[in-house]
Amino acid sequence: MRFARYLLGDKPSWARLDGEYALELSDAPWSPQSEDVRRFLFEPGTLLLPPCEPSKIVCVGKNYGEHVKELHPGEDAPAEPLIFLKPPSALLSPGGSILIPPESQRVDFEGELALVIGATICRPSLHEAKAAIFGYTPANDVTARDLQKKDGQWTRGKGFDTFCPVGPWLSTSDPDNSLLITRVNGEVRQQSSLSLMLFSPAEIVRFVAAVMTLYPGDVILTGTPQGVGSLQPGDIVEVEIQGIGTLRNVVEARTGS
Repeated sequence: MRFARYLLGDKPSWARLDGEYALELSDAPWSPQSEDVRRFLFEPGTLLLPPCEPSKIVCVGKNYGEHVKELHPGEDAPAEPLIFLKPPSALLSPGGSILIPPESQRVDFEGELALVIGATICRPSLHEAKAAIFGYTPANDVTARDLQKKDGQWTRGKGFDTFCPVGPWLSTSDPDNSLLITRVNGEVRQQSSLSLMLFSPAEIVRFVAAVMTLYPGDVILTGTPQGVGSLQPGDIVEVEIQGIGTLRNVVEARTGS
């Protein structure tokens, strides 16, 4: 099943998608109180929102061996997931503009698979961790690479507004060995099987939830494969997870205050 979060008038709403039609829901799809409201034609121009409402965005670094070699030559792959946080204010809707801040001279794309949590969990078993994943969606861990290197830690370089595009919708189907493909202006820049992750989605969720309680709507980005590169104003960047969908965003220079 696929679920979309969209703007209905000035109200964020949820729907279950069924081809060109959709079934409006009264609440988030993981909520036990969610009920069917109405069936309607889901038009292509519908304004989509990120398919998550997280209390936190947890990200995993160095989760593909070739990416470790690419950005950290000579380093060993990590023995356990390396996690960091993005603020929820970094979320960006499908179709929204990634804004390059004036503080950075090098902003990179990082196509990733994102997990959206559907239950409250703390220190779960591996089975409980897997069961807590409600769905999957493409994401882009946009990074001010020069600031990341300059600061020696990742909060500023990863945390600017618009630096976490997610969507376009949420799929409950496990992507297994699907391909992750990132394109810039139609040119393939990243292409990798999700099976090449060093740590599986369930292992990541179990590790994260041993540190912090996860709540419904929280999102976890699972790391990027090799091939990351810079973005320029005017670029169109797409992150596709085959079988789920394609996240598309434009790139602009941030102006004004």
